[in-house]
Amino acid sequence: MSAIYRVEELTKSYGSNHVLRAVSFHIERGESFIILGRSGSGKSVALRQLNGLETCDSGRIYFDDTLITNLRERSLYPLRKRVSMLFQSGALFDSMTVLENVAFPLREHSRLPADEIRRLATEKLALVGLTGIEDSMPAKLSGGMRKRVSLARSLALDPEVVLFDEPTTGLDPVTSATIGELIRSTQQRLGMTSVVVTHDIPLARAVGDRIAFLHNGRFRFTGTWDEAAGADDPLLAGFLAGRSEGNDEI
Repeated sequence: MSAIYRVEELTKSYGSNHVLRAVSFHIERGESFIILGRSGSGKSVALRQLNGLETCDSGRIYFDDTLITNLRERSLYPLRKRVSMLFQSGALFDSMTVLENVAFPLREHSRLPADEIRRLATEKLALVGLTGIEDSMPAKLSGGMRKRVSLARSLALDPEVVLFDEPTTGLDPVTSATIGELIRSTQQRLGMTSVVVTHDIPLARAVGDRIAFLHNGRFRFTGTWDEAAGADDPLLAGFLAGRSEGNDEI
């Protein structure tokens, strides 16, 4: 594999709050990369840097060997067609039907005829296990179904990368496990790269090839699950085991 993202010395602060402190990492093409950390640790900030939703204070981000750091919105347009994002809230349009939501990226970024857009949107819904609800409104769906619709929409343009921001927030354990299975199966079936921000350890174990543990603005650990199990880091071990951090700020 080769790196589709290379991040070098990424720094981001909000006033006196130093969220990311010279963070460096890479993401391999075709892998599922997990960014772990407690709430408020800066995981989502790091994720939003990868598609230009936020700009950094300093550092460099390369996507497919192209420097994308602090590009203007117009210059990010080609990136947005190759990198999709599933937001924590799902971000569905309440005024649109399920089909219209999934079709939205196709209408915005392609010149396909209406019948082809409908066919592709229906195909993506089937990919996430949803058929027969094309004309339903999002408000009528369960939380798990809305997440599935959001996933289908994120796949509409056949992206190379999908960024997932806390994809199981607000879901019960059974539904969370189902969403995890969908993330993993679609990633493997389509050969895409996944970047998943979460503090949900069962989800991370279900979908991740490599993990990066973010703490105090830095990655304390980056590697595979086997490497994490052998790491001599009590803070990492405690987090993966779900133990309270207490006052340990190593």
